[in-house]
Amino acid sequence: MTFTHLFEPVRIGDMTIRNRIVMLPMTTGYGESDETVGRRFIRFFADRARGGAGLIIIPFSPVRAGSPEEPGLFHDRFVPFLRPLTSRLRDEGAKSAAQLITSYHIAFGDGGPEVVGPSPVMNQMMRVTPRVLTVDEIRFVVAEYGKAARRAREGGFDAVEILVGGGYLLNRFLSPVSNQRDDGYGGTLENRMRIILEIIASVSEEAGKDFPVGCRLNIDEQMTGGHTLVESKIVARALEEAGVAMINVYTGWHESPVPTVAPSLPPGAFAHLAGGIREEVGIPVIAANRINDPFIAEKILAEGKADLAGMGRALLADPELPNKAREGRTDEIVPCLACSHCLGEIMGTYKNWGRIFSTSCAVNPRAGREEETEIRPADSRKRVFVVGGGPGGLTAALAAAERGHDVTLFEREKDLGGRLLTAALPPFKEPIGTLARSLAARAEKAGVHFRLECPSEPGRIREEKPDVLIVATGAESLVPDIPGAGGSRVAVAEEVLTGRKAVSGTVIVIGGGMVGCETAEFLLERAKGVTRVIVLEMMDRMAQNVSPTYRPFFLARLKKMGVELETGTTVTEITGDGVKVLRKGSPGFVAADSVVLAAGYRADPSKTAAFRNAAPEVYAVGDCAGARMIKDAIEEGFHTGRSL
Repeated sequence: MTFTHLFEPVRIGDMTIRNRIVMLPMTTGYGESDETVGRRFIRFFADRARGGAGLIIIPFSPVRAGSPEEPGLFHDRFVPFLRPLTSRLRDEGAKSAAQLITSYHIAFGDGGPEVVGPSPVMNQMMRVTPRVLTVDEIRFVVAEYGKAARRAREGGFDAVEILVGGGYLLNRFLSPVSNQRDDGYGGTLENRMRIILEIIASVSEEAGKDFPVGCRLNIDEQMTGGHTLVESKIVARALEEAGVAMINVYTGWHESPVPTVAPSLPPGAFAHLAGGIREEVGIPVIAANRINDPFIAEKILAEGKADLAGMGRALLADPELPNKAREGRTDEIVPCLACSHCLGEIMGTYKNWGRIFSTSCAVNPRAGREEETEIRPADSRKRVFVVGGGPGGLTAALAAAERGHDVTLFEREKDLGGRLLTAALPPFKEPIGTLARSLAARAEKAGVHFRLECPSEPGRIREEKPDVLIVATGAESLVPDIPGAGGSRVAVAEEVLTGRKAVSGTVIVIGGGMVGCETAEFLLERAKGVTRVIVLEMMDRMAQNVSPTYRPFFLARLKKMGVELETGTTVTEITGDGVKVLRKGSPGFVAADSVVLAAGYRADPSKTAAFRNAAPEVYAVGDCAGARMIKDAIEEGFHTGRSL
């Protein structure tokens, strides 16, 4: 595919951006304890600039909040720390903007941070009713935004962006849900957006009218009674009149019942919101939310829905995405799985305020650790054999090959990917299959030799005398010790997902973790002859191993589909017509035509042990060392391959 729009330069105010790819602001936890930016922070964003992003937007706090999340811009002492960052980004060819974000907390004077807001409307994220800001305090906040913008310019940033989204402070002033004031900052739309327009004026006064100011605007709050595209069009026109140079489209609150980043959302699902704003204004508009590959970005631009495409998690997963797309190497792009792993750590800070955290990526073990995980040429070249072509084996082979080793990977199946190929089969999990193909493409480019449909025996490995052997043979489906588990009407989840065994009628799924719940969804949506699905989980919580930021939406979707979810239920026996259970100690029976075992996977130590003496150095990675998540297998594989 030719990206005729994505790599065209674009002008925002007085600055020209080399392409239409914007790295959206991301809270990372990579700053220093004194709220400055250091080597780790700089390297993270520099790698995204080197990877080809046109504009990089980075969040900073314009007022003191005592927050571990964003570095600060609320004092002149921060300015010298900014210059190494901005000069590095400029050297890599990217423009940079400091996003000014006030989340929920502000620390006034010498006191500690407090949750504040326009009105005493319960903040569900913080589980507290905010203290109402006085008019004098609002004026203080307005002035601090202006000073922060001036510091951003002095620190070398090319622009600033004002965040009015996420259900954060400025969003709460704009929203009729949370703003119930009866003074000049509440009531009418004109009053509710007053603080935003005053901040823009303050920024222009302090930083200069020639300094581009953007606004990340919540176009549709996805909240009952919240503002929608209709109101946002009025706001957008007012912002343009006030001198705003670009609008970065946002949607939803952290408290919204509507998912905005879940894997069940189609890529580019909210691009129409950007299109609605673009019709109203003459300044550039950035589309955002679930734009995770260059193809959907190009489509949005080609259809005229936006001027630029915003990507956040996609560039966390692969900082080289823009360059790979421009050079026609799209098969090598590491896909964002929309698994929300990265968001889990961030959102946890709101429930444990002040906790030190550092976000990471399930598919990129280097994210946030770029400097310490640099892959350097090995001192001597080794013959490395890898047994198993799943995520752990492929990642280990790739890292070892990038070190300069002679790597051969053995896979018993005809296709590479291992457990990834099964994990990609439930609804909305297709990106996992893309991950398998990306790993294979990158490994092949790095020089890994593949022996497919080639079962590897320990004796054969010994005969070929490798220097290093990495065992990545995966895990087996766990069959729980339940009477009747071997019956003809019983299947394991993997058999059902791959089509090796069919089930029909009323189906009981034993196990309510991620595998069980996704299998239940698969059965109702894609399996022929299945009329009812019941998931039985012995623990008190369903889908415990699903990211907490995604779990509520996932469970709500299952219930809406008709999947019956039952916790606190232990299966004691599988019979010919159902299962015997204990519900909190009380015996019962659930009738069913078929039973699916979804108890997860288990490692077989004997298989790994058989390779123990097959080479001078032997390592086990991934599920064969202990059944875990994709992230664990990739991380173990990477560090093992990199260490050789």
